[in-house]
Amino acid sequence: MTKNHQKVSVLFLLFSMLFTVCLITANLLGTKQIALGSINVTGGLLIFPVSYIINDCVCEVWGFRKARLLIWTGFLMNFFFVTVCALCDAIPGAPYWNNDEGFHAIFGLAPRIALASFVAFLAGSFINAYVMSRMKIMSKGKNFSWRAIASTLLGEGADSLLFFPLAFWGVIPTSELPILMLWQVVLKTSYEVIILPITIKVVNYVKKYENEDVYDNGIDYGILNIFNI
Repeated sequence: MTKNHQKVSVLFLLFSMLFTVCLITANLLGTKQIALGSINVTGGLLIFPVSYIINDCVCEVWGFRKARLLIWTGFLMNFFFVTVCALCDAIPGAPYWNNDEGFHAIFGLAPRIALASFVAFLAGSFINAYVMSRMKIMSKGKNFSWRAIASTLLGEGADSLLFFPLAFWGVIPTSELPILMLWQVVLKTSYEVIILPITIKVVNYVKKYENEDVYDNGIDYGILNIFNI
């Protein structure tokens, strides 16, 4: 199945929009700590794993180059959102405005948290896409389920390994960091496993609809080569 890779389909655009919405929503939900039984996690856990599922779908159907474009697009839109929110939070409220504290709690993301989130997202997303791409070549396109789980496990692992120390070192007890990181990886990967039957159906449908099933033989995996799609 060969097509002009400079062409961007409507389905890819829809995946890109959903990917960006997931990242921005995860930022907002992440301002609340929620309890899942005896485990405390951020609200972002409800939606952030969906971005890895979309990453897997795009990489499986259109290849690493389109996944690279997706990741950078999501990153830039998320950065724009966080920047505008920080600017609005910094501007003094109107005389009759009395909800500065509530607005700041949701939209006033601390610079340290924002930086940690951006670094962790880029590292985790690109590792996820690279592993997915290379495993597809090695397996000759077979075993999508195992490839999706393995790539998510490594991507989420890198994300958590970077985010928690960068964001919370010196803020929460050091002994708690490994526990938090482990639970994040376990829960996010479990999320992927639970929704895997739906992911498989979506991937198969998109492959058939788009007549695409890209193998990344001999491509440049440089993460900055954004416009080579």
